[in-house]
Amino acid sequence: MGIIAWILIGLLAGFIAKALMPGKDPGGAIITMLIGIAGGLLGGWLGKVIFGVDSIDGFFDLSTWIAAIVGSVILLALYRLVTGNRHAHHRHA
Repeated sequence: MGIIAWILIGLLAGFIAKALMPGKDPGGAIITMLIGIAGGLLGGWLGKVIFGVDSIDGFFDLSTWIAAIVGSVILLALYRLVTGNRHAHHRHA
């Protein structure tokens, strides 16, 4: 599966990750979409590295979507961790 397909999946996975982890994020929809794209790519890469598969099966395969959503959730959690600490630090300074 090509990079364009992962970007499309990533966009949708970003919205799904946001639905799974509701809350206010700095940056809004654009940042969520970028996190989704990066998360989709991360999920595809992790699927190859961890499970030793040459490629995630296909656009409509459940494993593809699970990998993309998991990657997006990981990146969204990391983003919140980093930006949450930065915003909390500025408020106390």
